[in-house]
This record gives sequence, C-alpha cells and structure tokens, in this order.
Amino acid sequence: MNNATDFIGRKFLEKYILSLEYLPRWIIFCIDVVILILANTITYTIVKNLQVEFYSTLSVPVRFGIIIIVNTVFFLIFKTYSGIIRHSSFIDVIKLLLATTSSILVLVVFNYSSYLIFGKKIYLVPGLIINFVITFVLLFLFRVFVKKFFELFKKQIDSEEVLRAMVYGTDANAIFVANALKSEMPSRFKLLGFISKSEVKSARTIHGLSIYSQKRGIPVLMRSRNANALIIADKSLSTADKITIVDRCLEFNIKVFTLPAISDWDDANEISRKVKNIEIADLLERNPIVLDNRLISRQVKSKTILISGAAGSIGSEIVWQILSFQPEKIILVDQAETPLHHLSLELNKAESTVEVISLIADIRSYEAMDDIFKKHSPSIVYHAAAYKHVPLMEENPAQAIFTNVKGTKNLADLSIKYNVGRFVMVSTDKAVNPSNVMGASKRIAEKYVQSLSFKDKAAGSLGTKFITTRFGNVLGSNGSVVPLFTKQIENGGPITITHQDIIRYFMTIPEACQLVLEAGAMGNGGEIYIFDMGKPVKIIDLARKMIKLAGFIPDKDIKIKIVGLRPGEKLYEELLNDTSKTVPTHNEKIMIAQENHNDYLSLHVAINELINCTNCFDNDIIVSKMKEIVPEFKSMNSTFQILDK
Repeated sequence: MNNATDFIGRKFLEKYILSLEYLPRWIIFCIDVVILILANTITYTIVKNLQVEFYSTLSVPVRFGIIIIVNTVFFLIFKTYSGIIRHSSFIDVIKLLLATTSSILVLVVFNYSSYLIFGKKIYLVPGLIINFVITFVLLFLFRVFVKKFFELFKKQIDSEEVLRAMVYGTDANAIFVANALKSEMPSRFKLLGFISKSEVKSARTIHGLSIYSQKRGIPVLMRSRNANALIIADKSLSTADKITIVDRCLEFNIKVFTLPAISDWDDANEISRKVKNIEIADLLERNPIVLDNRLISRQVKSKTILISGAAGSIGSEIVWQILSFQPEKIILVDQAETPLHHLSLELNKAESTVEVISLIADIRSYEAMDDIFKKHSPSIVYHAAAYKHVPLMEENPAQAIFTNVKGTKNLADLSIKYNVGRFVMVSTDKAVNPSNVMGASKRIAEKYVQSLSFKDKAAGSLGTKFITTRFGNVLGSNGSVVPLFTKQIENGGPITITHQDIIRYFMTIPEACQLVLEAGAMGNGGEIYIFDMGKPVKIIDLARKMIKLAGFIPDKDIKIKIVGLRPGEKLYEELLNDTSKTVPTHNEKIMIAQENHNDYLSLHVAINELINCTNCFDNDIIVSKMKEIVPEFKSMNSTFQILDK
C-alpha cells in the first residue's frame, strides 16, 4: 500500500513540476531583491563581528535602503530577471556580474562624494566589497541550484521512456545540438557522449560528456555504452559516409536521427524540434543539387507562368519554387478540385505579392484551354499534368491517350498560337523503350513536342522553345512506392513487392522540380533533358531499410510479400533509348539526350489518327496504333503482348 502511495505521489509531483510554467519576471526580480537583503544582513553580521566601528552618518536601515535601491536599479538596467532560470547560461552570469559591479562602483563613488562634501563617509569600503562578493555569489548560486534541480529531476523521470543517445560529431553544430537537447522539455534523449571521426584522447570531454573515437566501430561503441540511438550532427559528413553509418546502425537496431538545416542556431527550441528520425530521402546516394538561380530568375521574374497539373505532387512543388523567383502571375490549372483548393489556401498564407489564379480545367478540352491562354497570355508553360499509374493505364489506354497525348498536344499547339516563350514538359523514364501504355503515351507526347520545335527551327522561326525533362521515380509523390510502404508498415504489414529483383531510380520531389526549372531555363528548344538519378535502388532493399528505420525487424515484425510483376512493369527502368547518346551541360546533374526526331507532318497525322480511333474505345486498336508510332514499344506481362510484331 505504501509503495502504491509513494508511486502515485511521485507521479503527481513529476507531472506538477514538468507542467510548471516559467516563473514570471516580477517573481524572479522579487527573489533577487530578497537575496540582496539577505546578502546585506550577512555582510552586516560579518563586519559587526569583526568589531569594526561603523560610520554614524546615516542609520542602518537607510544605509541598507541605499544599497538595495542602487542594486535594483542595475537589475532593471541589465535585465538580470529576464532569463529563464532553468536555462541560465554564461550570458546570464555576465549580466549579474555587470549589475553587481556597477552597483559597487556607484556606491564607492557615492561614499567618497559624501566624504568630500560633508567630511564623513557612509560605508566602510571593505564592507562594500564583502557585500558585492556575497550578493553576486548568492544570486549566482540561486540560478545554479534551480538549473541543476531541473536537470537532476529530469534524469530521474522515467529513464526507460527516453532514448539513450550519442551525438555523432564534435564541431560547433554538434555542441549546439547537445545543449538544445539537454534543455528540451520533456526530454526525448539522455545524452551519453560524443563520437568523433578522428583519434581522441580518452580524457577529453565536452560539457561533461566524454568524447569517443569511432575507431572501434560505432555499433560496438554504442553497445558498450548501452546506447540505443545515434544523432548525426556532423555537417561535414558526406552522403556516402552517412549511408554507411546508418546501415551499420540499422543492422543492430539502433535508431538514427538527423538534423536538417537550422535557420537560427541561438534558438534551442528550434534546434531540438528539428532533430528527427532519418528518412529514406536522407539516404539517396547523391550530392546536393546546386542551381543556377540567376538563369532561372531571368527567365521567370515578372512573367506570367502557367502550370498544368498544379495540384499534383510535382506540379505543386513547381508552384512553390516558382513563387520564390517573383513572377508577375501564376496560373494554376488542374481538374482535381479538392487538391487545387487546398493548394490555393496554402498559397494564400504565403507572404507573397505574386498574383495566383486557380482554374478548374481539363487539358483534354482544347476550347477550355484556349480560353485560358487567350485571357492570361502566359510567357512560360510548365506541363506537369498526366496520368501516371502503369496498371490503371494498361486497363484504360483511351484515357492515357486523351490526357497524356491529346492534352499535351492541346497545350503545345496553344503555346504556338499565343506566342508562349517556353513550353517545359515533365516526362518520365518509363517513356524510354516503353513496356506499357502509360510510358508509350508519354513517349508519343515527347515526340510531338520535339517535332514542333524542329519544325519551327527548319522554318527559321523564333517561336516557342519546347523543352522536355525526363526523370525517374520521386520519393513521396502521389502513388509512389515509399508512401505505400509507409502505410503498409503502419498497418503492421505485409509490405508487397512485385519482384525481388526489381530496381528503380529515385530522387526527391524538390530535387526533381529544381532540375525541371533549370533545364527549362537553359533549353534552346527541341532538347530532351535527362537527370542524374544517382544509383538505382533495389526495391526489396528499400523495403527492408524502411522497416528498420521504423524500428522493426524485416520478415519478423513486418513481413515482405512478393506478389508478381504488374501488367506493363519492367524489372528496371532506363533513361535513354538503345540508340541514344547524351551531351553534358554546365550542370553535371543535367544531360541532353540525343535522339532521332520525327517529321512533324507525318507524326501530326499519325497522332490525329490515334486520337480519332481512341474515341471508339477499342483497346487493341488503340495500342496497335501506339506501337506504330513508337516502334520500340514492346508490352511486358500484358495482354497486349500479342500485338507485338
């Protein structure tokens, strides 16, 4: 019974203290004044016991009052009461020292001024010095006591609920992170030490935490300290080294945390909030992308920009990135009402003077799009609208043609009609040697856009510059494998994979859109730009890593289930056709694919025939016509394989 009572009492005390708000400044100020009175009393007692005769110029209460008034004035001037006591720092100590030092200097001057004017001193100078020392020490000790009390109390609270962590790195960033996490309330981590890349002497410490060399191996070192989490705070760490560290930690079920960019290193709350679980996007084997912002700004600033598919994952990111280059107007076009509404609400919150117009429209309707182009006269079009799900388009080839081919043709034709400066099309690696309807429909759209550009060049026209960008899978985009796996893990599994050998290229949505903007700005018309996608990722390895990052054990806590290839799905994707070559650009992440282009007239006739026959909704006729336009289109794992010659 007593144990239960003690437990309930302890829990109540913990909850009460942790929920205690920071003390108001006036209370801290009053406590400082009380400490000041105590210091004066102690000083008076000490000096009196020394049997020294006091000056009788003023009474004891008046002398006390002058000391208290002078000190409180300097407390107010230096705002010694404004700091949060439990988070007291070196700056707070300096404030106390300045306030008490200023006080004794004023009192000494006042004391000798009295002697010069009245011939009598008020205070014994040794007494003022003793008072100064006692006052500063008591004020300092009060702050140290409160700070240490909260630190010790936090350490006692449910130590099993916090992660025993080590910080990777010993530079200024790592120290800032450690300080922020130590002051975090409630605590998520109990810090055990720092790990250094280089050799260190065993006696070295930072803020009382030992520094260890990673020479022994990080998992071994962490297990020896009984640590179950690693916080990577070393900004000089390369992506390859970070991946190696994470892989080693995940093998031993060690949680890994990382730190994104910090805007204010003086804000401990922001730093602690930014410490997050490492994600798959952090482990892409690719160096950061550096944009030519001046080139993009010259193309975009003060222009009217139209973005199709603006509410999609790629389109919406293009919108946000374009917004930072200060165009005059952004036209958002999408047929998805709710996502477009949500994007509009978010854009309204942004502090921007750019005019944003949201339009519900279908790119398949030439008339609707013609009305938009006529009213707004865009200077640049970013065409991100498309149907992209391979299995769905395999079952609905007519819809793939209406949106991916006819929709693209509508926008491209209208761009010429209304003298649009640049038309940037977002394509996919599935358009290369396509094995499915979706990829083939995007390849047809690529061919048409490219043929328009070469037609203009052949005619000596300086009209619209048509530019195509081609890249692979983007992490986190609607319908991509990462959100699917995340949801499956949250549901307890299993994770479903189509084939154990399937591989894909990945990049993040912001990276993909950054490259789209730069490629669109550098293009002269007719180019198909391909992006450096880094190393291909084996999907089954991706699944295992995501399970480990979530804190589970693959094939034990979360099962991985092989379900077989979907219709039209390849084991691997390509960025170039078999006969294509690449030409480098000034950005090593962007290359130009040199591919054979089609004659505009013959392609225009073939695409019109394809669109017309699509209206009959006969899948075999539609796909057969697609294979005529794209001879390299060979269906895989699909009912349309019988149509291949």
